[in-house]
This record gives sequence, structure tokens and C-alpha cells, in this order.
Amino acid sequence: MLARLRRVPFAAQVLLALVVGVALGLVAREMGPVADGTPNWLTSTLQTIGGTFVTLLKALVPPLIVTAVIVSIANLRQVSNAARLAAQTLLWFGITALIAVSIGIGLGLLTQPGRNSSVDAAAATDPGTTGGWWDFLTGLVPGNVLGLQASAGDDGSVGLSFNVLQLIVISVAVGVAVLKVGEPAEPFLRLVRSALAIVQKVLWWVILLAPIGTVGLIGNAVASYGWDSLGSLGVFAGSVYAGLALVLFVVYPVLLRLHGLSPLRWFAGAWPAIQLAFVSRSSIGTLPVTERVTEQNLGVPRSYASFAVPLGATTKMDGCAAIYPALAAIFVAQFFGVDLSITDYLLIALVSVVGSAATAGVTGAVVMLTLTLSTLGLPLAGVGLLLAIDPILDMGRTAVNVAGQALVPTIVAKREGILDVERFRTGGTFSEAAPAVEPTGGVDADLRQPATA
Repeated sequence: MLARLRRVPFAAQVLLALVVGVALGLVAREMGPVADGTPNWLTSTLQTIGGTFVTLLKALVPPLIVTAVIVSIANLRQVSNAARLAAQTLLWFGITALIAVSIGIGLGLLTQPGRNSSVDAAAATDPGTTGGWWDFLTGLVPGNVLGLQASAGDDGSVGLSFNVLQLIVISVAVGVAVLKVGEPAEPFLRLVRSALAIVQKVLWWVILLAPIGTVGLIGNAVASYGWDSLGSLGVFAGSVYAGLALVLFVVYPVLLRLHGLSPLRWFAGAWPAIQLAFVSRSSIGTLPVTERVTEQNLGVPRSYASFAVPLGATTKMDGCAAIYPALAAIFVAQFFGVDLSITDYLLIALVSVVGSAATAGVTGAVVMLTLTLSTLGLPLAGVGLLLAIDPILDMGRTAVNVAGQALVPTIVAKREGILDVERFRTGGTFSEAAPAVEPTGGVDADLRQPATA
């Protein structure tokens, strides 16, 4: 039975899990809560399954960020025009983000989501997490070498968490130091490469649980939110997904066509990563798959992809940091009757292009949203109006994030003449450095094992 299941393409497994999750979620919602108002056993089970899957992904985020960023920077030594590639990558990150935020602003002005909402104003509560430019800048300074932060709970307990931005800063500094030190740093670099390969292998085991996690995540979303919250915020939710669809299925294909590349072939190659991102809601958690399809299916050289994809997973957020904050800011302004000027719209675009790193590749976009609202002087309490449907929106946002993270390296590689066009057209095969198990057909056969660094 297990062997038969392994022959089913990974993409088909996730799609089947989506259907099962929706069905179970509808059943759980129909059952309703128990007498004391707590979730019924099916809702609790779905919540536990989905929460466990996301927790496993998050647990691997710190070692993955540290090792991937250090190795990606060190790999720039293998690229003859590294500085130009890095500049082109950042430029196209900015170009695509600007296009995405422009679409978000346009849809906000067209659909008027704040004025076409029946959400209760009593839901406007201060968010638990906020962001501001000063907080963002000071938050970049590491408090310790591990990027650890301590927070006190209501019961007096102290919890530890990792500051992803600080981890990125630390990792970039170490990676640059490795480049500067040169030969004496080779033993350390070999250790980090080995650690990255191990972390990717463990993360891949977690990724293989994605179909099970999908059932829990989708089922819990349907059971917990149903159509009530979506109904009161239907125009806003529809605008967000319309913007995401325009970027993913119109803007990206147009950019590919302008560079002489087939959009259908690109979607076929990148789809496993986009699909997993939709389920996991984590760009970092999807990183090994994104890097794998970018190299093996889309033909981007490993030496460049191992730099561009991890960089994109932490800073390239067309969904969470461009479309969504633009629409959300317009929604909040309209809901509270605040008129936005041309300068305000320009600020939205600037924050979206420059402040993308505030999302840091983890689930949710509350920090980026509060950063945008605080820059515009809008009520932060408006975030509470949108939290009810945030998980549903975050699935689409993350899928677009990851799509952009695979798109930009492909475009830059094509512009610089280093793209393996034949591999792009055929979907590629495994290299000796990343031996495959027996393929089962389709692009998902290339995803049975993760690439080594």
C-alpha cells in the first residue's frame, strides 16, 4: 500500500489532500462546537494535525536560514559576474514588487473594499504584533549571535524565539567573512555545507508529510472560518485573490514572454514549489523545493540559484509585502474614513518595495501590514478587522511569493546568458550530486530527493 502511494506524484497527493481537507472541514463545521463552546473532536484533530505540520516547518527555519544564506553567499565565488548577478537580482525583485503593489493599489481604488464591507467595527482591536520603521531598523541589530529573543508570558513564564531578520543579518555577515578570509575558512564552509545538506534532508522528510498537513490546515480553515468571515470581508478577500491571480497568471507570464521563455513550461517546472507554498504558508519552509525546481526544472545554474533563491525566500514577497499591504491599507483608510493622498500611495509603494524583508519568509504578514499602516499614520486597530480571514489569504499570498522567488532567478539567468534553455524546455533531470530514487513521471519525479548544497 505504501509503495503504491509513493508512485502517486507529489502534486496529485497534495491536490487530493486539499479535497479531503475541504470535505472534512465542512463536516466539522456542520457538527458545530460542543456544549461548552469548545471545538468538536474533528475540528480539534484537524487543528492539531495542521498546527503540528507548521510547527515542524518552523522548527527547521533557524538552521536552514543560517546555513543556506552562508553557503549562498560563499557560492558567489563560483560565479564570474557575481556582483552583476546580485545587482540584477535585487533590481528585478524591486521591479516585480513595484508592479505588484501598483496592481494592489489599483484594485483597492476600483473595488473600494473598505466601503463595501459588513465587518463589525468592534473587531478593530490592536494587533498583538506591530511594526514600525524604527522597530524594523533597530530589530536588524542582533542581540546575540543566535538571534534569540525572550518574552514573558502572562503566567510568568519566559519563552524563547528566533528573530528571523537578525538571523539573516548574522548569516550575511558570516558569509561575507567567509569570502574575505578565503582558504582558511574552507573547513568551516565544508561544515556548513554538510549541515545544510542534513537540514535539507530532515526538512524534506517534513515536506513529504505535506499531504497530511494539508488535510489538517485546509480542514481547520474551513471548519473555523467557514463563509461567515469571508462574507463580511468578501470584497476585500476577492480583491486580494484577484490581485494575486493577476500577478501570477498575467504579469509573470508577460515577463517570461518578453524574455523568450514559455510561461507554460515555467509553470510546469515551478508548480511543485508554488503548490507546497500554498499549503505550508511559509516561503522558508518551501525553500528546498523552490531551489530544487529552479535548478533542475527551470535550468538556473546551481551556483546562482543557491544565492538568489534563499535571498528571495527572505526578501521577495510580492504577495505578503506588495499586493496585500497595499489593499489592506486602502481598506483600513476607507473603513475609518481617512482620505489618502498621492503621497500616501507613493509611500505604500515605497514601503512595499523597500520593507519586504520585514515579512522574513514566515507565515503571516501582520508585521508588514502594521509597518505600512504606521508609515501612513492609519489606525493599527484596523489590523484586527482582517485577522479572521488572514490564514485563508496567506495561502494565496505565499504561493505568489514563492512563484516570484523562482521567476526572478529564471529571468536574470536568461538575461545574463547562463540559463540552461534545454533543461528549461524539458524539465531537467537529476545530477550525480543529487541522486534520485526511481522516478514516477512528471516534474514531481524530480522532487523525491532534495538537492545537496
